[in-house]
Amino acid sequence: MSAPLSKTKSSFYRRLYVAYLIDQGVASVPALIEATGMPRRTAQDTITSLAELDIECVFEKDKGERHNIGRYRIQNWGAIDPQWVASHAERLKQLLGYL
Repeated sequence: MSAPLSKTKSSFYRRLYVAYLIDQGVASVPALIEATGMPRRTAQDTITSLAELDIECVFEKDKGERHNIGRYRIQNWGAIDPQWVASHAERLKQLLGYL
């Protein structure tokens, strides 16, 4: 059995996994909550914190919607290799204890 993740590592892995999910079309806060079981605030904060890793995530509002209804999209992964993240997504999910 491996040691528990440090706060730094779990935060980093959570950001990578959320960026991966957004890139796969799990691209709204409710969808992320459903896919991971994380609290709403954690999902929102994680999306916001992607910029700290130079991952550019943009919100695209649905046409004709008056409120913030739409989807997130990864515009640029910065120095992160999205193929590495995709190939390790299942392990990240398990390490983070997501559904």
